[in-house]
Amino acid sequence: MVELKRAKLPMDYDVYVFDLYGTLVDIHTDESAMAVWDKLSLFYGYYGATYTGKALKAAYGKLIRGKEKQLKSTLEKDPRYSHEASPEIEITDVFAELFAAKGISVEREFAVYTGQFFRVLTTEYVRLYKGTRRMLEQLCEAGKKVYLLSNAQRIFTEYEMRKLDLIKYFDGILISSDYKTKKPDRRFFDALIATYDIVPDKTLFVGNDSRSDIKGAQAVGFDTFYVKSNISPMGDMAEDATYCVKDFTQWD
Repeated sequence: MVELKRAKLPMDYDVYVFDLYGTLVDIHTDESAMAVWDKLSLFYGYYGATYTGKALKAAYGKLIRGKEKQLKSTLEKDPRYSHEASPEIEITDVFAELFAAKGISVEREFAVYTGQFFRVLTTEYVRLYKGTRRMLEQLCEAGKKVYLLSNAQRIFTEYEMRKLDLIKYFDGILISSDYKTKKPDRRFFDALIATYDIVPDKTLFVGNDSRSDIKGAQAVGFDTFYVKSNISPMGDMAEDATYCVKDFTQWD
């Protein structure tokens, strides 16, 4: 491992693959506040789906747990799969089923809007880490291929990336909710490699989570650049990463 004091990427790779949240984008969300659920229950009530905030929060959690359990079981039936599954459900289905549970049928587009309203309610801030834009511009100017591999929900992440004007820097974007699985599942990494004909030994993966990002990337042969950011898991450290920044606050 090469420990770096500053977060400056080496420029001797052909391909750079990034995690998003905690690596390029600093975000803080809070789904625990009851005020969020009270406001969301009011929104559901506007369309005939009556909940208290407490009941809506409970129903939401139960649906997510059930869907993740079912998807995990399905993934682990795959004969190519030899490790614990990392299921990623599509959150739009949850918001639609919360209406359906009250006898209300909504178009999928409306369920998307409901999910995005929820995201806005729960988001305190979403912003780029200082230096992110210039770092990505430098990679593009140098002719590097730049990809995103994010554990996220498309109905949130695509729009947050639009708001931050990030999409233009990437040659390809893979979001886990489209693939029903997430990092560190090798199948998610393999989808990226197959889709864009990526050569692993010419690739650097950049992320802030030692398990999801670094272990997952190492399993497919990528070199790794670990940044310990403000939203890395508590106590996290990737001592076996190719490069490591232990106190990340910005890109140089």
